[in-house]
Amino acid sequence: MSIFHLILQEMQHRKMNFLLGLLSVIVAVGCLIAALTLLQADEIQTALILQQKEDEVKQAGAELNDAMRKITKGLGFNILILPADQDLEEFHLTGVVSGTMPEDNMRKLSESKIVTINHMLPMVAKKVTWPEKELDIILTGTRGEVPQLHRALKKPLQQPVPAGAMVLGYQVQKKTGLKAGDEVQLMGKGFKVAKVFPERGNADDSTVWINLREAQQLLGMENLLNAILALECNCATEDRVAEIRKDVAEILPGTQIIERGPPALARAEARNTAAATAVASLEQEKANRIKLIERHASFAAILVPLVVLGCGAWIGFLSLENVRRRATEIGILRAIGVRSSQVFGIFIIKALLIGLVGALIGYFLGYWIGVTWGDLPAAADPAQVLFSGRWLLLSLVFAPLLSSLSSWIPALLAARQDPATILQEG
Repeated sequence: MSIFHLILQEMQHRKMNFLLGLLSVIVAVGCLIAALTLLQADEIQTALILQQKEDEVKQAGAELNDAMRKITKGLGFNILILPADQDLEEFHLTGVVSGTMPEDNMRKLSESKIVTINHMLPMVAKKVTWPEKELDIILTGTRGEVPQLHRALKKPLQQPVPAGAMVLGYQVQKKTGLKAGDEVQLMGKGFKVAKVFPERGNADDSTVWINLREAQQLLGMENLLNAILALECNCATEDRVAEIRKDVAEILPGTQIIERGPPALARAEARNTAAATAVASLEQEKANRIKLIERHASFAAILVPLVVLGCGAWIGFLSLENVRRRATEIGILRAIGVRSSQVFGIFIIKALLIGLVGALIGYFLGYWIGVTWGDLPAAADPAQVLFSGRWLLLSLVFAPLLSSLSSWIPALLAARQDPATILQEG
């Protein structure tokens, strides 16, 4: 009779013992694989959640940038660079800049590497009386936006006024009756009305715009400027104006900076704050998910060893009980010539077989638990992403090893029993 035949006979006659041992291995392997699969599902779910949130933050950021671009462009020029000698109180009272600075300041600024402002527009402006119309106006000369040499060209906020052309504010047009296409004299020089602005409700309604060179000649301000207008960048800083003042002061020492448009800027700041909050929320979500995974891993690190040790002890107890109950059979086998090594082999090979069968069943049981409780979305294909050939191989090695080690001592006891003593006692 071969040893394998004896093992099969042993399993057949001790079905309950075999099934209990198999169940112990299934529980140990199933617990281990379920823990590993659930932890992997946690990591995948975390990656999916964070990816979704990152996409939402990117989308919100893109919408924010677009909104900020529209807001800042809607503001128009909201930064005024004024001469060092300009009396700001006078400016706030009259709305007119009386101080002057060299026109070369515009060149210095355009050739600089400054990034906190853009869309720069030099201008001269003075309150004068239009002698031909006997009308007080603000005569403003501009030459169009000056490009920054280190940056790509941007679509201008304001188109230049060509030489010989004139643009009228709403009140000027209303009082003079001029319209686009009319030719008119201003301080002895001929101009053609190119455009009339609609009502703006500010000093622009009383302004006449002409070309910068012509305005400088009429006002006797050759090579001089009253101010440089600019648009501040949408930079995420705590004190944007302070940074602009610092940057401009390094290029144009002594000049003064004024910011206009507080309500719109307040909205812009609120949007920047919202963006920062979204990023902070994403970081907090990352931290929370990492803590959750760590808690699950810590729990598994305690539970799994306890279950494995308990199942191993149970297998050892079942083997020992089996040896004790079969003492007489073992004595007979030894008496008819079965060697002690063969008796030892019967119990160890049986334990290995239980381990292999239990590993297969336990792996797929744990894998099913992981797929079911992992709560991954169907789009992630959890059945595929959670299957691990590496863990299946680990189960096929771990379970037979656990089962055989647990049965080792009972098998040794069975192999070392003296048949004469057993038969005499039986």
